Amino acid sequence: MTETTAQRGKLVCVGTGMRMAGQVTPLALSYIETADVVVSAVPNIFTRNWIQGIAKEFICVLGYYSDCDVDGKNRRDTYRRMADTILEQVRAGKTVCAAFYGHPGIFACISHIAIKDARAEGYSAEMLPGISAEDCLVADLGLDPGRTGMQSMETTQFMIYERRIDPTAMFILWQPSLAGELSLKRFDTTAARLQVLVDKLARDYPLNHEVILYEAATNPLEKTRMDTILLRDLPTASLQQITTLVIPAAYPLKQDQAIMDQLNALPEAPPVVMQAAR
Repeated sequence: MTETTAQRGKLVCVGTGMRMAGQVTPLALSYIETADVVVSAVPNIFTRNWIQGIAKEFICVLGYYSDCDVDGKNRRDTYRRMADTILEQVRAGKTVCAAFYGHPGIFACISHIAIKDARAEGYSAEMLPGISAEDCLVADLGLDPGRTGMQSMETTQFMIYERRIDPTAMFILWQPSLAGELSLKRFDTTAARLQVLVDKLARDYPLNHEVILYEAATNPLEKTRMDTILLRDLPTASLQQITTLVIPAAYPLKQDQAIMDQLNALPEAPPVVMQAAR
């Protein structure tokens, strides 16, 4: 490969939002339409067909998930193969648009891998923000993260690591349908693993605390899922790969009186005098 070819290669990772076409930003749409090739990992078939219809060249990498059926391979191998496919197109000197549903950097390690590798090899690589499931969640459920604060993490990560949880803040657990799945080869969980999750959550939340099973609508004909259940009933609930577990704050915020006293004891700050620019 010549230096000129290497300099021409470019990668832009974009998000398509959660709903077909309507949540794509104008800048992301521009790259999808004008890039030499679009590499897509968008699961929604309608969005996928829409992208294919407006892209100059289209490569779908969703079929790579069948790698998990091969003995000894797991999702990490699949993600690496997807990123390598993106890099192959960049190395060929093309402007590559990698399109992911939602936000390209949230629960989309492929984009992070591809951008890191592309930059390490001297190529231009960037990520554009997109509308994520979290953005839709806040809008659909009417839960303001600024009111009590918000915690957010992947379900299995929460389960297997020691994490300090604040039950006075909203808590979002992503991918509960994969709770406790350690092989990285399956895309489901079991009632027993979900019970382990509930038992850990019960350290901070009462079992009769109401939680929400949320699924963002991906097209105008779909209905947004916002099912309220008791925490104790989670092991028998119906969970899809796109289900998110939302745990509202269980207790009111408690004022830190020592800090309040410390702040009130501080001398009044002098007013800041702004000088006009010369």
